[in-house]
Amino acid sequence: MKKYLNKFLFLLTTVLVLGGCSEDFLEDPQPAGVVSEDVVFNSREGVEAYISGIHRRARGQFTSGHDAGGINSVYFARSAKGNDVIIGTSWFSFDYDQDNREPTYRRTVFTWEFSYFMINQANTLINGVEASEALSPEDKADLKGQGLALRAFYYFQLAQEFQLTYTNDPSAPAPPIYLELSLEGHPMSTLEEMYSLIVSDLTEAIDGLDASRLDKSYINKSVAQGILARVYQVMENWQGAEEMAHAAWTAYGSTVEAALAPETYDNGFNEMNESPEWMWAMPQYEDQTMYYFSAPHAQADHSNTSYYNAYVNDEFVNRFSDTDVRKLFYHAYNVGPTDYRYWVTSKFIFDNFGTDVPLMRTAEMILIEAEALYHQGQVEEAHELLYQLQVNRDPQAVKSANTGSALFEEILVERRKELYMEFGVEWFDARRLERGITRTGNHRIFKNLEPNDRRFFLKIPQAEIDANDAIDDSVNANR
Repeated sequence: MKKYLNKFLFLLTTVLVLGGCSEDFLEDPQPAGVVSEDVVFNSREGVEAYISGIHRRARGQFTSGHDAGGINSVYFARSAKGNDVIIGTSWFSFDYDQDNREPTYRRTVFTWEFSYFMINQANTLINGVEASEALSPEDKADLKGQGLALRAFYYFQLAQEFQLTYTNDPSAPAPPIYLELSLEGHPMSTLEEMYSLIVSDLTEAIDGLDASRLDKSYINKSVAQGILARVYQVMENWQGAEEMAHAAWTAYGSTVEAALAPETYDNGFNEMNESPEWMWAMPQYEDQTMYYFSAPHAQADHSNTSYYNAYVNDEFVNRFSDTDVRKLFYHAYNVGPTDYRYWVTSKFIFDNFGTDVPLMRTAEMILIEAEALYHQGQVEEAHELLYQLQVNRDPQAVKSANTGSALFEEILVERRKELYMEFGVEWFDARRLERGITRTGNHRIFKNLEPNDRRFFLKIPQAEIDANDAIDDSVNANR
């Protein structure tokens, strides 16, 4: 007989338990505890404190493993699976070895547990705001919009991690969908159902949000548009991707030059307010820091005390011109050029108690728009937009003569050069484009991924199978 409750899927982290902790809650916001529903959803201040608690949980130490801390750990595991980044023998090494997907493994369990935990928080937020009789219609639209965008974001992570890409087979099984806290396990959904919810949530969120927010850790209209641009990119809805990406990045500047700040690129990527390019981030504070859970910084920084665990493929280093502000590679160790430790990067500086983590930047949106223009046949416009970013990063850049598929490949390479180690862009692109990943250069381990390789996605956790009557062992057959 299966357990009635899945211990992590149905965490009762609601605010429905009656209690008198309103002042403590507002001073030390968190998404769980014994706080009255009336306290949380009776004012905008209360709801914002609850949202603050959700974001605090997202950037906290979710498990005891430094490779399973928060959304940044999900992102960095994707970087570890590619060709551009090399991982040493410490944290994330199993991801690097393409061997971290079995039903009881930490990567699988953490990604499922963490995503559903955050979805449950978002559901509590959405439903609490909807039911509130104290909030104004304007506040409801904004606060619910933040919840809808968060729910969509984490369902998007589940779709990326537990099935092949949407265009491969929209009818393929996907993780269960929950729109409210439930005491009953739901069956697997399909990618089509999950993406339909994601798009619906983000569309409604965008309608309810505006540019205002408390700081860059919160979701506003442009961030929701950016998330939807990524979703449309995976779905190959190129008109939608173009419109959302353009709206997202132009909120930070009407031109590429205005929306980018190359002079800040070598500042260490650890302070969200130092660069206008940062659209969305996870800030760190001394009393709630991720400390060594702060991937990529605590993995990639070889100048300050960290794990010294992330290196850079020599062939990737050679893609950068000497005048490119993004060429931040150096030799930290007395090893030969064939050694995997030959190149490291100073892109990420690890400041123990103050390392902010980027989640979305304007440069990514510019490159999504360029790709979307290309796929719609607006090749010259795509090429020009790409070149505007390139010359912003390298004043000596020369516009290429590429056309057709060669221009498309140039856009993809530029995405890798711009975004490496931030959210697993190489893995993300290979997966959505149904391509493989072939390791070259001075890698420590050479394990390649074929197009639509099953190692691009994880198996369903055994704990979920054991706890959910609607899912049995057959779910992992042929996975």
